[in-house]
Amino acid sequence: MSGSPVPNVSRETSRRLCVFEDLLRKWNRRINLVSASSLDALHTRHIADSAQLCGFAAHPVELWADLGSGGGFPGLVVAILAAETGSPVRTTLIESDARKAAFLREAVRATGVAAEIVVGRIEALAPLNADVLSARALAGLPELLGFAERHLRPGGIAIFPKGASWRDEIAEAEKSWKFSFHADRSETDSQAVVLSISGVSRV
Repeated sequence: MSGSPVPNVSRETSRRLCVFEDLLRKWNRRINLVSASSLDALHTRHIADSAQLCGFAAHPVELWADLGSGGGFPGLVVAILAAETGSPVRTTLIESDARKAAFLREAVRATGVAAEIVVGRIEALAPLNADVLSARALAGLPELLGFAERHLRPGGIAIFPKGASWRDEIAEAEKSWKFSFHADRSETDSQAVVLSISGVSRV
C-alpha cells in the first residue's frame, strides 16, 4: 500500500484510504472507474481533489449526498473522512450504473465506513433534502443546478468542482437559474475552482 494521499489524518483514516485506492486499482482493470491515464496521479487528481471539498462545508453536516459517485469521488472519500470526524453524519452516494454501484458497495464494505449506496437516476429519485450536495465531473452547471433545486434542503449548499471554463458555465447557468455562488481556487489544480452554491431557483 502507498502512503496516505491526505495529510493530517489518523492512521486508521490513512489505512482506509489505502484500502480504497488498492480496491479501485483492482476494479479499474475490469470497469472504467477512472481513466487509465489518471491512475498515476490518483492521489492528487482524484483522492486529494475530493478530500478538499470537505473543507467547503459548514460542519457538522447531517446529510451529504454525492451525485454520480462513479469510482467514489468525492462521495466515498467524504465518507472515509467522516468516519474520523463524525461529519457528515450520513453520506449517500447516488450512482445509476449498476457495475459502479457494485464497486461502491464493495468499497464501503472493505473500508468499514457508513455510507448508503442508491442505484438510480438522479432526476427520478425522491428529493433527498440534503444539507450538502456534491458532484464531480458529472454534468454542466445548468444541469447540476436542476439537481440542486430538487435535492438540496432549504439553506443547503452545493459544492461543485469545476475546470478552467467555470466562468462560461456560470454565465450559461444564469440564463436559466438564480443562485448565489462563491468560487475558491482548487488546492490540486491551479486552473480549477470549487464552486459553493446556494439559493437555487428558476429564473
